[in-house]
Amino acid sequence: MAKRSEHTQEELKALILSAAEIIVIEEGFSALKVRRIAAEIGYTVGSIYMVFINMADLIVHINARTLDALSAQLGQVQVCSTEQSIEALAMTYLSYASDNFNRWRTVVDYALTAKTVTPDWYQEKVTNIFSTFEEQFAELVPELFGDNSKCAAQALWFAIHGICLLSLTGQDDKIRINDIEATLVLLVRNFISGWRMSHIK
Repeated sequence: MAKRSEHTQEELKALILSAAEIIVIEEGFSALKVRRIAAEIGYTVGSIYMVFINMADLIVHINARTLDALSAQLGQVQVCSTEQSIEALAMTYLSYASDNFNRWRTVVDYALTAKTVTPDWYQEKVTNIFSTFEEQFAELVPELFGDNSKCAAQALWFAIHGICLLSLTGQDDKIRINDIEATLVLLVRNFISGWRMSHIK
């Protein structure tokens, strides 16, 4: 247990988030309880609710840190050919999800179960991640940049996410990471090939 000392509200916020994040990383989302966090940092439960409105608010802030980390990793992808860049983004997403499974799974699970509307600043983080992918996809057929291209990029991104989700969260016979990568490459290449052929005359 951390020794209690006087902290400003911003310092306490950082302390709470760090403790909560460690719990998620080491034990998963199900282990995240307010009393557990309070015990870890040496504060009362009431102190936590002085900083965060409720548990949902705390989870949103935890997930925001995960999205920032994922966005930073996607931002490190080296731009080469458009097709290679899209493949690299897909592989980077899989790599992050696999290497940071409990953090990534918390974002996914919260998105599926959230009963409240997420704040605009959080949605911007989600949008920024997709924008990185959308910008590369738009280069395939530059003259189609707009709703048509965005819709196709979204469809491919959802498919990439779906493969990662089904593969990494399966209860039986975990698929090897190399097999998931091969599936993603097959998906991306065939999707791009079909998309370009249907729009380039």
